[in-house]
Order: sequence, then C-alpha cells, then structure tokens
Amino acid sequence: MTGPAPRVLLADDHGAIRSALRIMLEAHGIDVVGEASDGAVAVRNARALRPDVVLMDLRMPGRDGISATREIVDEALADVLVLTSFDEDDLVDGAILAGAAGFLLKTADAATLVEAIRAVAAGDGVLDPRVTRRALAAARAGAVADREPPSAAAPVGGAFTAREQDVLDGILRGWSNAQLAEHLGISVTTVKTHVSNVLAKLGARSRSHAAAIVRHR
Repeated sequence: MTGPAPRVLLADDHGAIRSALRIMLEAHGIDVVGEASDGAVAVRNARALRPDVVLMDLRMPGRDGISATREIVDEALADVLVLTSFDEDDLVDGAILAGAAGFLLKTADAATLVEAIRAVAAGDGVLDPRVTRRALAAARAGAVADREPPSAAAPVGGAFTAREQDVLDGILRGWSNAQLAEHLGISVTTVKTHVSNVLAKLGARSRSHAAAIVRHR
C-alpha cells in the first residue's frame, strides 16, 4: 500500500451501515472524514470536507443519491463511488449519467470495496462485474446498430483513432489505466491522454459515463 490514504465521505441513510463501513474501511487504511444521512447532507459535507471519494448510496429519504452525485461531480467536489443494494438499469444508468466514477453492490467484500475506493481516488473507474457484463452486451448490440448510418451517439469530437478504440474497449471491460498500459504496451501517462480524448469525443464526464453512452447507442 503506497501513497496517502484516500479521504472518504460516507453517504447512507442507515446509521448502522455507516458505522460498519467506517470500522471496516479504517481497518484497511482508508481515512473516513465524514458521514451523511441523505443526498443534501452529502453535498454540503462534500463542499466542507473535500474528500477524495464520496461512497454514495442511491435510495435515501429526502434527496436521493443520483441528484447528489450530479451536483458533487458538477462542482468537482469529489469523485463518487456508488455503493447500493440495487442494480436496476435505471439506477445504474442514472448514477453513471450523473457522473459517478464507479458502481458497486453492497454484496461486495471488504477487499473489493477498498480496492475500488483506491482505484477511484487514483482516477480509474470501477463497475460491478454484473454491470460490466450488461455494458459489454449492450456494446456488442450497438456494434450491429453501428453498421447503419452514424447517429447522434457517434463521437462528437471526431472519429476514434485505432488506439482510442482499443482504450475504449478496455474501459468497457473495466480495466484500470495500469492494466490498459500493460495490455497495450504504452505508458500510463499515454493511456490517460487517450482516455481524455475518448471522453471528449463521446461527450462523457467519466469512464463509466462513457460506458453508459456506448450502451445507449
């Protein structure tokens, strides 16, 4: 484990869940800097505390996690990693389109959650494998549709280069920047440049948002 501990804000309406998450994350070297019981408090605390990652539940009384995610991302207050009990398409898509950098289910074990927090804090995206499978299936279906004339879902900043297409394929598979660099035989810095170009051409706000755009082609 290298580098400073990621600073995390917990947003969940169940106090017992927040307490359990705090104990577990702090035991694994994560710095929990605050908590929130709903989306409105999450936004306020993100402004005040400026965490690296907000661990966000979606279904909360009062303001929901999706609208809170959108505001946190729009204001560049933190990256958002969704942690929820539900994986319905509307929740997955809503969170990703709001700019969430990752999406995990609460069935994830401690090691998976800690690794996801560190990945998001380092600028990578994370998707639960079940969500990733749906995104890949949708991408395959979209590839068939792409044989038709280009639609509004085509890259807005120009066609992808061959390398950018390779990077997008890796994003859809949930690969980190380091994994992409190893697979493609290029540096992590070069990967980051290609990721930025892909996001710009798709008009995406994050890697997971890019995957959602591809799903809806």
